[in-house]
Amino acid sequence: MFRTRFSIPGTAPATLSVPEDVSNAPPRMRFTHYSQDTLEEQEVTSVSMLPPIPTDGSVLWVELDGLTDLGLLQDLGKAFDLHPLALEDVLNLGQRPKVEPYENHLFIVSQMMSGEEDGAVSREQVSIFLGHSFLLSIEEDPSTDTFQLVHHRLRTARGLIRKQGADYLAYALMDAIVDHKFPLLERLGEALDELDDHVVSNPSISQVHQLHDCKRLLAHLRRFVWPEREVISALLHDESGIVRRETKIYLRDCYDHTVQIMDLIESYRDVATANMDMYLSAVGMRTNEIMRVLTVISSIFIPLTFLAGIWGMNFQSAEGDKAMPWNMPELHHPLGYAGCLLLMLTIALVQVFYFKRKKWL
Repeated sequence: MFRTRFSIPGTAPATLSVPEDVSNAPPRMRFTHYSQDTLEEQEVTSVSMLPPIPTDGSVLWVELDGLTDLGLLQDLGKAFDLHPLALEDVLNLGQRPKVEPYENHLFIVSQMMSGEEDGAVSREQVSIFLGHSFLLSIEEDPSTDTFQLVHHRLRTARGLIRKQGADYLAYALMDAIVDHKFPLLERLGEALDELDDHVVSNPSISQVHQLHDCKRLLAHLRRFVWPEREVISALLHDESGIVRRETKIYLRDCYDHTVQIMDLIESYRDVATANMDMYLSAVGMRTNEIMRVLTVISSIFIPLTFLAGIWGMNFQSAEGDKAMPWNMPELHHPLGYAGCLLLMLTIALVQVFYFKRKKWL
């Protein structure tokens, strides 16, 4: 479902290389420079077109969508004084969410997971460089707008986002990343509820595949959400001064969301495991029921087959039609065939009556 991508073994530290399976579309870069009273947005093609890092209390947000232009990424590193190892981690996709402090900024790695219209699940790594008055966010796919609602809040000046600093903007991005997992879990919960209704009444092999997919998705969610909680906890305990005390109050709410998601993941994992056990029990009970019916049928026909085998031996008199004392007299009896069928029917009815009394039928 999600493949972790690693560097080639033995590669020198801070070596930048384009990941193999990223979009080949040209990267897009834009900036948003805002304060409480002003807002400027523009898409640019080079780092030289970006405004300088603010020193007047305003915030500069630079977005880079796409990882195919290594020169552009290196220019951003020089402009914002980013550590080369952090730039290497930007290109090593599929990383565990983390936060690393540097001299003048914090480096945050997060994983955005969301559900597609066709039922598939997509994952995208989001790298964030947070400074005192700037924020640089880097994403994999240039065709998506992950933080569309954050842009809308900035344009409409809704809430506190235009009144706060870059750390509050980082909180808004982290909150969007975390909240994107709720619809995914809601859809997953509905699928598990539907499976719960059918796994006993009509168990099928397709339900096993669905349960397996659900358990794999929950495992991947847990893999990325658990360290996401540690990232937010690290931001809550940041002592560099980049994350202000006022913003930590909102980060606590984001931390609570990660705790809720972890609770949902653990609950759904238990439900998926219980559904799998229920499926195996239902299949076992159904198999036992079939075997019981087949055993009863076999038990009914065993004595009938025995009688048919005896009369089917067809021993004849050695002297033609003259009866012999130790031969089978029924072979030549005028009512032998009817009597044999009546005896077999009687034995079968007695067995059925006995099985019903024992509640085997």
